[in-house]
Amino acid sequence: MSRYDLVIFDCDGVLVDSEPISNRILAARLTALGVPTSTEQSVERYMGGSVSCMLADLEHRLGRPPPDDFLAAYRSECYAAFGAELEAVEGIGAVLDTLDATATATCVASSGEHEKIRFTLGHTGLLERFEGRIYSATEVARGKPAPDLFEHAATGMGIHPDHCAVVEDSPVGVAAALDAGMAVFAYAGRTPAERLARDGVQVFSAMRELPELLTSA
Repeated sequence: MSRYDLVIFDCDGVLVDSEPISNRILAARLTALGVPTSTEQSVERYMGGSVSCMLADLEHRLGRPPPDDFLAAYRSECYAAFGAELEAVEGIGAVLDTLDATATATCVASSGEHEKIRFTLGHTGLLERFEGRIYSATEVARGKPAPDLFEHAATGMGIHPDHCAVVEDSPVGVAAALDAGMAVFAYAGRTPAERLARDGVQVFSAMRELPELLTSA
């Protein structure tokens, strides 16, 4: 049985394997704007952050606002690619089954907007596992690495932060969870483990390891 009353999951990269797709598309669009960017550089710079933070950074790098249609075109291409390529993170279904069997509460807290979260979870068959328990950075004043989103999720679920565990895969998400005073489990499926390692953070490389970590950490 989990030692925690609530396990809060990030979405992109933890529940759905969307980061390689969205960052490939973002890198290509940034490069076309005159900001040469590789997929790897996009992952390092933007992974885990909110759309608003990405746009603010892009404006700074460009020295001017991006074109009015930039965000809509990026989203449209992402949704098309998600529909063709997106899969759930390997092993996440079994993790959720284990938590359900032990009556451990779960929810999603993502930097993504609700429309994107619901689309990606729905496409991968995970939406029903979290229906009514989805929290977006659009609901809080500050996105990750501020703790606001995780604090908001805990409040929404009626559980004190001391009794929450967060599953993240980005350095900004790890920082946010630590600042919220929650236990942190960092999934190094696509992120180098050294970028996630912090005092008090349990880093793991395969989702099948998570249930045991939640009971023994």
